[in-house]
Amino acid sequence: MGFGFRVGVPGMSVRVSSRGVRTSVGPRAARVSFGAGGTRLSTGAGPFSASTSLGGGGGRSRRRTATASPAQTDRLARQAARAEQQAEREAAIAELTRLREETTTVHPEDFAPARPPQLPPPPARDLRWALAEAERHHLTGIGLFSRDRRSAAKQRAAAEVPAYLAAEVASRAHQSHARVETQARDWWARLAANDEETVCRTVNEAFSDNPAAGCAVGVSDGVLSVVVRQPDFGSWPTKTPALTPTGRPTLKNLTQRDRLHWWMTSLGSHVVATLKEGFAVAPGITAIDLAVLTRIPDSRRLGIVVYGQWSRRSVEGTAWRTAEDAVRFLDVGTGVECSVTTSVKALDVSQVPCLAALLGSAEDDAALGDLDAGLTRDGGTPPPAPNPYTPPPPATSPYDPLPYAAWLADRRNPPPPSATALRPGENVALPAPHTALRLHCHSPGADLSVFLLDTAERVARDEDFVFYNQPSGAAGAVHLTPPATVDVALDRLPPSVDRLAVVVSADTPVAARLSVTEPAGGSWEFVTPAASGITALLVAEVYRRGPGVWKLRAVGQGWAEGLAGPARHYGVDLD
Repeated sequence: MGFGFRVGVPGMSVRVSSRGVRTSVGPRAARVSFGAGGTRLSTGAGPFSASTSLGGGGGRSRRRTATASPAQTDRLARQAARAEQQAEREAAIAELTRLREETTTVHPEDFAPARPPQLPPPPARDLRWALAEAERHHLTGIGLFSRDRRSAAKQRAAAEVPAYLAAEVASRAHQSHARVETQARDWWARLAANDEETVCRTVNEAFSDNPAAGCAVGVSDGVLSVVVRQPDFGSWPTKTPALTPTGRPTLKNLTQRDRLHWWMTSLGSHVVATLKEGFAVAPGITAIDLAVLTRIPDSRRLGIVVYGQWSRRSVEGTAWRTAEDAVRFLDVGTGVECSVTTSVKALDVSQVPCLAALLGSAEDDAALGDLDAGLTRDGGTPPPAPNPYTPPPPATSPYDPLPYAAWLADRRNPPPPSATALRPGENVALPAPHTALRLHCHSPGADLSVFLLDTAERVARDEDFVFYNQPSGAAGAVHLTPPATVDVALDRLPPSVDRLAVVVSADTPVAARLSVTEPAGGSWEFVTPAASGITALLVAEVYRRGPGVWKLRAVGQGWAEGLAGPARHYGVDLD
């Protein structure tokens, strides 16, 4: 007999809930209920009903409470509030501990000194890469099923690949790499020579990630001027981590003295770190003039609280190991003035014109005004100080391969005939009148210089020496675009200039390839091989031969002392 299941009692209903299963028999006027809660008789007529237990249940019914009592609710709320307060206190303790560590231990960090840039060689390109580039170009627009056309395109690509690879390697290795190497060498020379724009830009790039905003604003005689923006004392944390008598971590209020000591230690730490990094980045700088700006609590206006000069020797010769060492910056500087004693006050800089001008031109804008606005009420964290220098976006790679289509177009449209080659001692007359010349040295790593000479073949003054640190002469008639291009307007040269000596110099024995062009289409080239020990070479001369007549002569003689040799020879005062 198979399994059977049915509800056959007329009027019986079954109710299932989390308390068990119940059945009821009979109409609503008189109904008997059976189940886990016992047997009950219920009666009802109209809107009224009554129910009574008949006993015989499986046990005593239990009272069930659906919600917590008010006392329990209050107790749970207090526990949750205490847990939240404890979590907030622990987070504040951790944050303040981190903040004190970060603001008072910046100065022990050592910065690697700058070195001349060493450029890696360009990435290698092989035959497989070149073949893929050529096939991609020749197969463009040819369908997959055009087998004959695709085969012919691949044959053309294979035939052109050796020439393309040679051109791409030559373009990258002998032009791009040499150009980047020359630019790097020129940048290093300007940095070492304390070129103001180069030094300030390089130092500010290094300062851009510092916690205190620092900015290099000028260079004079090997001294770098730097402004540091210290976070405001009025927004400094008012609490510090401590322990209760039972040894539990807690927060306590800082006294005015302790709060000021922390702020001053932070100021010293940032100043020392700024000095150390400035000296590391700029190798030609011998001293740094530094002023610290902050908002004065009483006036809520910017003021200078510290200024002075620190030499490279004093900073690099001092051991900066502990947080307490930070305030020693006041002792190792020269002419240091500090207004911070028992409170933060501004120094009177009315008698120091440069600082008065700096303070007068400082803009107390929203960025400075909100420098510390993110502090939490219970001694939170000062936000990072805004840095006034924004680094330029990264440049594209100079080693991008020569596009195949561009190479093919250049191959189909060859350049005009090459320039006229000159031999040592050979001279040519330049077209007249109003001749403009462009002289360019194609030698990697070489610098071009021009000496403006009188009839005695001497410079009349130091301004007649045109080189990378003095790129213009004769009121702009001779202009150098570093490192190796010179534009000359012969008709604008003063009568006192009788001859131009064009010199190529480098750190190593130099081989020169000088090209000379003029607007009418004339073009000349002079190539000299490298000679042992020769680091400065008189490549050519441009000289007068009567009114309005100029000539170009290839020379090829040199000096072993670098650029100092021709400078002394032509009378430039090197002292």
